[in-house]
Amino acid sequence: MSRRRELLHQFRKLGEAREIVSSIKSLAFMESRRLDNFLDIQRQVVTAMEAAAADFLQFHGQTLQSAEVSGEPLRQIFLLVGSERGFCGNFNESLVSAVDQAINEKEDVGKNIAVIACGRKLCSRMEVHPHLIADLDGAAVLDEVTGTLNRLVDTLGDLQRGEHTLTLTVLYHDPEQEAVVVRDLLPPFQQLPAGDAASNGPPNLNLSPTQFLIALVDQYLFATLQEILYVSLMAENLQRMQHLEGAVRYLDQNLDTLKRRGNQLRQEEITEEIEVILLSATSVKPPGVD
Repeated sequence: MSRRRELLHQFRKLGEAREIVSSIKSLAFMESRRLDNFLDIQRQVVTAMEAAAADFLQFHGQTLQSAEVSGEPLRQIFLLVGSERGFCGNFNESLVSAVDQAINEKEDVGKNIAVIACGRKLCSRMEVHPHLIADLDGAAVLDEVTGTLNRLVDTLGDLQRGEHTLTLTVLYHDPEQEAVVVRDLLPPFQQLPAGDAASNGPPNLNLSPTQFLIALVDQYLFATLQEILYVSLMAENLQRMQHLEGAVRYLDQNLDTLKRRGNQLRQEEITEEIEVILLSATSVKPPGVD
């Protein structure tokens, strides 16, 4: 009896764990559905800004070139967008491996390198990294993206006001590419498609080209970082769903095994009880028999 009680206790514990894991998986699914609309809209915003930049640079390309020429020393910043929570497999480990590879390539050309980590789970794996200069809280849900974005912008702004000119590379997960994406954001507009200068003509500006470019770069950096945070959070939730789906299947298999074993033990107990009853019956003398 004690063995069956032990199995029943273990069965209840695994059942509770299965409910918790299933709930986390459901929350990840709902969060990914919420992110869908926001991500589509943000991508449209970034695409529109890139189109405007392409038109502008068709006629004022020298403005961007002159802005990139500076006597200040360059500092390469790697921004890693990881996870705030767990249960997402090797999500953060793959980012650490990717940035180490990127750093090795940059160190070969003598760049001054620094790393910013975003996301508590990622930061815990980057604590002793030699290039880490800032660790920031990430977004666990969609509603926390704005706060994370503001912290990132403030950190980059503080670095920009230093004595170095920044080059910024962001590493993050993209579910469409199913890999870590390495994306250069500063200097800006390095890989824009060519605009149709002949049909559009020069843009009408209310600012000087230099002022317009500065304002456009600020807005573009803000919008692109927001898009990246949405993409990374989407990838995190999709990977969490996949990771927890395997956990649910594993728990279901264990629950089935425990249930079968519990049934076997119950059958054995019933058999033993029947045998005891039969032995007791044979040991009792019929009435009238001495």
